[in-house]
Amino acid sequence: MQKTRRLRTVVNQAADGSTIKLADPPGAVTEWLLSYTELSDSEAATLRAFFESAEGTLNGFTFLDPAGNLLAWSDQLDNAVWQTDPLLTATGGVADPQGGTFGWQLSNSGGAAQGVGQTLAAPGEYLYCLSAYVRAATATSVGLTVGSQTVQRAVTSEWTRVAWTTNGDAQATSVRFAIEVGASASVAVYGLQVEAQAAASGYRASTIGGVYEDAHLGDDVLTITSTDVNRNSCKVKIIYANHL
Repeated sequence: MQKTRRLRTVVNQAADGSTIKLADPPGAVTEWLLSYTELSDSEAATLRAFFESAEGTLNGFTFLDPAGNLLAWSDQLDNAVWQTDPLLTATGGVADPQGGTFGWQLSNSGGAAQGVGQTLAAPGEYLYCLSAYVRAATATSVGLTVGSQTVQRAVTSEWTRVAWTTNGDAQATSVRFAIEVGASASVAVYGLQVEAQAAASGYRASTIGGVYEDAHLGDDVLTITSTDVNRNSCKVKIIYANHL
């Protein structure tokens, strides 16, 4: 897979010859080139059916970045994209396991579990892996929430990466991902990450997140090459443009 992101800068030249440059975020374009090999005939047929349903470049669809963290602003738990329960306090600037200060101290002053999370416009039936680094002064646990399900993971005095892989709620068009702290507990957290796969990969800090609504195929022709019995290969381009 190859991922390319192109940004746009608006340049205005004044009468005196000086120029003013401004970033133009809506002009950004992200492209993925997906190279498939060893596809079975059934898998190739599924890909062809999707291409036909999208009518090539005509119809948009939601694309989950296979090379990104689906969460937005993963290092800024005070950003507006995060939904924080009322009795949970998030304090930034905590030393993280990578040697930086991007960790957060989550303190629960309530009598029941409190969490912080995001609701993503992602298909509920997909398999997701939610992961985070956690640490606490005294042994405790945190809850990892995917959709309507929550599982507990142990927290020790050393930074440990906890993870949970599960499906969202069947037929749901969005999924909530969150980390919960128990009553009167305090836990340091770093590197919250969600991926549409069976296990966690290396942490990737995010800003815009990896859910791209209204992405489009980049070509009106899909060429699938048969390389052997029940073996096929092809390339698929996907494009997401903020301004389209």
